[in-house]
Amino acid sequence: MRIAVASDHAGFAYKQAISAFLAGEGHEVVDFGTDSEEACDYPLFIRPAAEAVARGECERGIVLGGSGNGEAIAANRVSGVRCVLCWSVEAAELGRRHNDANMISIGQRMISEETALAIVRTWLEAPFDGGRHARRIGQIDAAPAGGAS
Repeated sequence: MRIAVASDHAGFAYKQAISAFLAGEGHEVVDFGTDSEEACDYPLFIRPAAEAVARGECERGIVLGGSGNGEAIAANRVSGVRCVLCWSVEAAELGRRHNDANMISIGQRMISEETALAIVRTWLEAPFDGGRHARRIGQIDAAPAGGAS
């Protein structure tokens, strides 16, 4: 699977560890940066990764920051992206099963590296349940931009 990864400075160490894990599992990693722990603005890296997922250039994407909140918000601003914030393995599994999440966001300051890797593994392996969940995703995708009715 071709997987986009991106982080800011606060998620850089986990981005490196997750990228190595993914490559070791036989996935192709497309790294959108950042390339160090030097302070930077996360939207500059997260948005291009999300756009690559939305265009189908990457099948999935993983974004990281200190909490993962801003990164999830930035990714979800791209049409076609369903990015779930994961602080637990259960959140990752439900994100795939119920939301067909094509991206996840992880906060390096919130969880251990071991948990982050378990989240990634679970998210990669969990199937989408479809059914009523597919209907709901369709409703989300049909909503007008900006939340207007």
